[in-house]
Amino acid sequence: FFFLDLSNLAPSRQRLLLLALLACLFSASYSLPSPSGSTGLEIAGTAGSSSRVKSLSSGKPCVSVFSGVPVPRGGSKAAMSKQGSLRDAVFPIYGRQEVLKFISVASIKFFIVFVLTLTRDTKDTLMVTEIGAESIAFAKVYGVLPCAAAYIALYGKLDDWIGKRSKKALYFVTTIPFFAFFLAFDLFIYPNRASLHPSLSSVAAITGSTGIVSKILANWTSALFYIVAELYSSVSIGILFWGYANEVVPVGQAKRFYPLFGQMSSLGPIAAGQFVVQYSSKAETFQGSLDRLTAVITLSGLAILTMRTVSEAYISGTEPEPAAASKAGKPKKEKPKLSMVESARFLAGSKYLRLLATMVVGYGLSINFTEIIWKSLVKKMYPTALEYSHFMGVFSSVVGVTTFFVIFLGGTVIKTLGWRVGALATPSIMAALAVPFFGCVLVGGVDNKAALRVAVAVGTLQSLLSKATKYALFDPTTQMAYIPLDQESKVKGKAAIDVLGSRLGKSGGSLVQQAMVLAFGDMVSAAPAVVAVFYAVLAAWIGAAGKLGVMFEDLTEGDARKNKKKKA
Repeated sequence: FFFLDLSNLAPSRQRLLLLALLACLFSASYSLPSPSGSTGLEIAGTAGSSSRVKSLSSGKPCVSVFSGVPVPRGGSKAAMSKQGSLRDAVFPIYGRQEVLKFISVASIKFFIVFVLTLTRDTKDTLMVTEIGAESIAFAKVYGVLPCAAAYIALYGKLDDWIGKRSKKALYFVTTIPFFAFFLAFDLFIYPNRASLHPSLSSVAAITGSTGIVSKILANWTSALFYIVAELYSSVSIGILFWGYANEVVPVGQAKRFYPLFGQMSSLGPIAAGQFVVQYSSKAETFQGSLDRLTAVITLSGLAILTMRTVSEAYISGTEPEPAAASKAGKPKKEKPKLSMVESARFLAGSKYLRLLATMVVGYGLSINFTEIIWKSLVKKMYPTALEYSHFMGVFSSVVGVTTFFVIFLGGTVIKTLGWRVGALATPSIMAALAVPFFGCVLVGGVDNKAALRVAVAVGTLQSLLSKATKYALFDPTTQMAYIPLDQESKVKGKAAIDVLGSRLGKSGGSLVQQAMVLAFGDMVSAAPAVVAVFYAVLAAWIGAAGKLGVMFEDLTEGDARKNKKKKA
């Protein structure tokens, strides 16, 4: 139960652990020399985007090293090759220009994930402790899904109205409302919840029962926070970060940059979890804890907007050609803008995007089947809001630590074995890890404290490794899949998949869970049916990933052949 007892470490040892992890990442960029001592653009290859695209799809390293490179005095070519190989595996970013570009873009990912972790743990604490874990399934279906649909419609309009004039303005308009709500919730909504919430008896008089729906309505402010935080989790990573990264990172850099962007998905939870454990959860009341959380969330929002501005200015000043222009030898003709209905038809008519959507929906469905059961068990073990918040802070930190190390393996997998193997890894690992968790729930039971502790521990481990592989492998591979597409597919298709697709996955899982509860009475009794549906979803996900891998390789290799012929 290492991850349950991590908080028992002395604060000084926890700080030393975090500093050691940070040193492992950042010292790699300075302690090891660049293989050629030249800039990142020169190392990436001067043969153009075709060679980079070809290496991306084939699984061969993007960086060609030591061909005709002069050997420093006193050194050997073999020794330098060994150093370069280590640099390639740990931090394959070369030259001051590439390092600064990476840091400026990656810092956006860090602050986005930092806020995402804090708001995710807070929304779960509010919903699980005040209403119950079962309420999450209802909130996702009847709250998050329609709001996501409305958001994607609004985002499409904003892209037409504002995006065509200024991508930066669109970014700010998309980001600021979320942080304004989090601040308003802490200052005005939560302190006055007693006067804002109707009594459960008055709601029951209208609905005719005191069930989950009535409890959600009686605690509507917590449900509202959950909906906004869930929407932010989809928008922040999918659109605010990856949408921007896909614009400024060309294919030649993507294979080296994208796995390391995942490091921000590990450092963010580490910092956020430790902030909760060491500071916010030690407040006397949950209101005091929420005040501390909101202060750092607001500062992080300002940091996101600042680094977005700084990175754009730096990249435009150091790279004369837009990143997108280096992805193909011939600029692609931009398609006319589509309405939301036409965008939906466009998504349905593209096999490539359908397969990509199947992967996103598959993750949302599968993780939802195990996560709600696990959170209900955690609530039994940690019933108060501060206890639950403290546990989730420890869990988030361990997720970050685990992801930090898995990222190195993930980057190696994608770089050496190719895109398809990286895409298949996450569903395969989730399928294997779910076996002991469902076994504990079905066979061991959760009636006594000892059995409950075992079930929580196994469920925590399953959720921990599922999230780590998601950050290390699933996110980089799915985002890399957008790179060969034209601009229309990236903007409209990506927004539909990342926001609406992920919500369909999670809300679809909630619908299935609601039906099972109505049919079997509770989720434990319905566990055999959950297992069957869970593995059916994983089978469809694996099949889609395999087919998409073939199409991705065909697209990237086709572009490489065209560019090679053009240069010949």
